Formats: sequence, C-alpha cells, structure tokens
Amino acid sequence: MSVPASQMWAVASYVLGQKLRGRKRYPLVLMLEPLFRCNLACAGCGKIQYPPHLLKRHLTVEQCLQAVDECGAPMVSIPGGEPLMYPEIGRLVQELVARRKYVYLCTNAILLKEKLAQGVFQPSKYLSFSVHMDGLREEHDEAVCREGVYDEAVEAIREALRRGYRVTTNTTLFEGAAPFRVRDFFDEMMDLGVEGMMISPGYSYSKAPDQEHFLRRQRAHELFSRILSNPKRRWRFNQSPLFLQFLMGKQDFECTPWGNPTFNLFGWQRPCYLLQEGYAASFGELLETTRWEQYGRKSGNEKCRDCMVHCGYEPTAVNHTFGSWRGFRDAVVATVSGKP
Repeated sequence: MSVPASQMWAVASYVLGQKLRGRKRYPLVLMLEPLFRCNLACAGCGKIQYPPHLLKRHLTVEQCLQAVDECGAPMVSIPGGEPLMYPEIGRLVQELVARRKYVYLCTNAILLKEKLAQGVFQPSKYLSFSVHMDGLREEHDEAVCREGVYDEAVEAIREALRRGYRVTTNTTLFEGAAPFRVRDFFDEMMDLGVEGMMISPGYSYSKAPDQEHFLRRQRAHELFSRILSNPKRRWRFNQSPLFLQFLMGKQDFECTPWGNPTFNLFGWQRPCYLLQEGYAASFGELLETTRWEQYGRKSGNEKCRDCMVHCGYEPTAVNHTFGSWRGFRDAVVATVSGKP
C-alpha cells in the first residue's frame, strides 16, 4: 500500500462512521465526469463514441460541486474524456481541495506538462495525477492507438514529480497481456518514482470499437495470478490489497456499484460508471430507486458476468476490510507481507 496515512485515516474514519450509522449503501469515490471529449481514440474506450454535439458539451464547475456536496464521498475521481481538456479544470480542482476531498485527476498526460507550466494546479496532499499507462511503450501506444504517447506520459510524470505533485498510474489490462511484460512495467513505474499503481481488467463497453480483447473472469484470475504471485517488495499499489486478491481469485466479492457512483452530463448514471441504464436527478434518487438486485454477478445479469473492474469491487474490498475482523486481518497481513 502506498496511500498516505492522512488519506487512509480519512477513508477509514469515513467508512467506520457509515457503519456506525447502520448504512449499508454509501459512496466511497465519486466518479465525476465533467466532459466526454478526449484527445485520444483508444480502441477499448466507450466514452468517446458520443455524437459531436455531446462531445462539445461540459458541466459547469457549479454543477460539479453540487454533485460533490450531494454525494459526500471523501474521494473524487475525475475521469472523462480527458479532464485536462475541461476549460475550468484548475478552478474545479482548487474548489475540491478547499473541501478537503482527495482528488484523483485521471489523465493521459498529453497536456499535463503544458498545464503545469501554466500554473493551473498547485501541489497538495489532496491532489494526485492518475496517469493512464497501459503497460510498457509498445503495449501502451498500441492501446491508445497512437505512437509516442508513452514517452510523452513518462516525461509528464517526471515533470510533475519534480514539481512536488503526487502521481499514480492507472493500468487497464486486456486479453493477450504478457505477465512478464506487466511485471517489467511495474519495475519501470517504480523507477520513475510514482507513488503507487492501480490495475484493473478492462470492461467490454458496448460502444468500444474493439470487442475482442476484453478478459473473461477465469482468464482474468489466471492473468493476475501470474502477474501478482511473488511480487517484488518495491512494488507499490494504490488500492486495497483485498481487491488485488480478488483479481487473483483469492477473494469472492460481489459488486457494490453504489460505492463509486458516476455523475456526468446526463445526471447520476445507473447503475455504475460502466453501464448506462438510465439516470437519476439526484444522488438520493439514485440510491433509493435503482434496482440494485438486478446487477452484479449473482444477479445473473449477462452484462455483469465477467466484470471485475475496480469501480465496482474496490469499494467492496474496502467495506470488507472494515466490516469484519477477518477482512481487517487479511488486509493487514497482505499489507505487512507485501503479498496479495
């Protein structure tokens, strides 16, 4: 684990507070999408396939902040699209930091050096740049469908670290990923000096151009077991060790989609960041009127059968950590030993 102690304490106290209030469904991370527009066209992405008139639109800062206040989650992830293309990204981040929200700005980093040079952001323990890195140079450039992006991202990471910013990476793996190459990638990210890494299998967006390389559940277990068995002590992951165990097939979790709710141009997305089956006008309406029993692997929903993505299962792992002595023990043992 590489999460700073202050952030771990904020999340732990928040989760325990929810449990003491008897709340079974509560948000952990708000997925805030101010826009869908992007400067890449990745084959596995389902977000940029909207018609041009929607790609030109974006939320106002006021709309974003209202969603943040309404939700109340201690962490806010800003994906997209590419959030650095959002014209008021600096003001939005400043407002979130003022609210003491832990912000993960998810970026492909193409524009990051430019924004840093312009002074759009200020270093803060509440702000992390989560740079999308899908492996070493060859794998990453192939995943984003453009040569040279890996090198641009590495340069931007170095510059952000030089300026004192927190930087993590976010990696999505697909069918055909070579475990030894992924392990080499982990080494390279540690050599760069990033704070921690996030990994997750890709989800088969219905809008994604490439539908052939999404991992099925058993294949995902096999791949992540080969990647994460005998981990190096120097590897640092910015996610729950129990989620890593889940990826390896050592934990049998059910999805808790309300843990990472999504707010975007259309409102509160049902039921999660990955599926679009209607929208709610408020967060309360999302929690109260969504038929959650229709989602998750046990529901039998075909769309959920193979999903193992972190936005559905990371909150489950965190809840399990603080929901039972066994979960807490497993998390502590994995953290101390360095072996998921």
